[in-house]
Amino acid sequence: MNDDLLGRHRAVLPDWLALYYDEPLEITHGEGRHVWDARGNRYLDFFGGILTTMTAHALPEVTKAVTEQAERIVHSSTLYLNRPMVDLAERIAQLSGIPDARVFFTTSGTEANDTALLLATAYRRSNTILAMRNSYHGRSFSAVGVTGNRGWSPTSLSPLQTLYVHGGVRTRGPFADLDDYDYVAACVDDLKDLLGHSRPPAALIAEPIQGVGGFTSPPDGLYAAFREVLHERGVLWISDEVQTGWGRTGEHFWGWQAHARSGPPDMLTFAKGIGNGMSIGGVVARAEIMNCLDANSISTFGGTQITMAAGLANLTYLLEHDLQGNARRVGGLLIERLRAAAAHVPAVREVRGRGLMIGIELTKPGTDEADPAAASAVLEAARAGGLLIGKGGGHDTSALRVAPPLSLNVAEAEEGAAILEDALRSIQ
Repeated sequence: MNDDLLGRHRAVLPDWLALYYDEPLEITHGEGRHVWDARGNRYLDFFGGILTTMTAHALPEVTKAVTEQAERIVHSSTLYLNRPMVDLAERIAQLSGIPDARVFFTTSGTEANDTALLLATAYRRSNTILAMRNSYHGRSFSAVGVTGNRGWSPTSLSPLQTLYVHGGVRTRGPFADLDDYDYVAACVDDLKDLLGHSRPPAALIAEPIQGVGGFTSPPDGLYAAFREVLHERGVLWISDEVQTGWGRTGEHFWGWQAHARSGPPDMLTFAKGIGNGMSIGGVVARAEIMNCLDANSISTFGGTQITMAAGLANLTYLLEHDLQGNARRVGGLLIERLRAAAAHVPAVREVRGRGLMIGIELTKPGTDEADPAAASAVLEAARAGGLLIGKGGGHDTSALRVAPPLSLNVAEAEEGAAILEDALRSIQ
């Protein structure tokens, strides 16, 4: 670690801009599923820049597309026709499952969710939003206002009236002891009761699997059951696919498809993995919703040519190499390997997730009390063993987040699982 760089970081950047590790890491380059630090140490990357390096580090197809586009033109704004933007929008609209879809590109998931909230409130003429407890939707003023995770919500001020709904965390809360059928029924009853005490909401925004919340999720079908209640009242459903999209869950291309009984959402938001490190976010919505704004709007950097070229190349690679299928196969092996390892570690409360989106929740042994110190210790031990992972959770950041690039192979999954098993055992 360059100590001078750390000092410079602390002198000029905000105190709240968190850094992992007691000795923060400078990553200098990457290839495939590996990265290197400034000291030349090599790490197996199981976090991908917070689920953003989706296919692989330095993927030649993406690097080539970015280089060739940069040699032509980097940027022109949405005031001019943009062929790469139209090309990518056409593909995403078709993949979204939303009929008569329109796509608006942004530079981040935060901005995508912010845009979806703007559209929903304008379309419905309501500033009331339903959101899930333990949720995270970004760091803008409106996105913080619908975030149900105290650790990521620095202010209670908001342009929105937000009402929080049960259901996003299956194994905690007042309905945790119910079976899946009764759990869904209880959450639906709670939603109906909430709607009876509030002004008509604009929308429900929900992550199919909560990302920052520690990769928690409800039983399959919960959001379909919610959708049926909401549809009767004209309330929109926004599926926040910033972390669950593009096949990461293995079983489905989008997280909402685990709740598909009542069809696709009215809107979905995306970001992170589609650019494989380039800054791309966006919203897909039915045309009548997307076109409801009655004032001018553009995006200076959303949909810029160089990021669209990266997104097109990345999406093509993902589809042609069936990385969703790989996430299902290799992710299934990895989660079973981690569950077997965790069975011998009393501090592990739960290993959960699907595909290559796996959470390991740590508590003080014999209790449900969160243990963030244990999570930090495992993070450090994993790094010492040559593995990078993440943290999250709604209970004092006591969940480990495992989300490798979707091209992970079986040998790398086994290697990472062995390192993580040793790191978990080290805290006993």
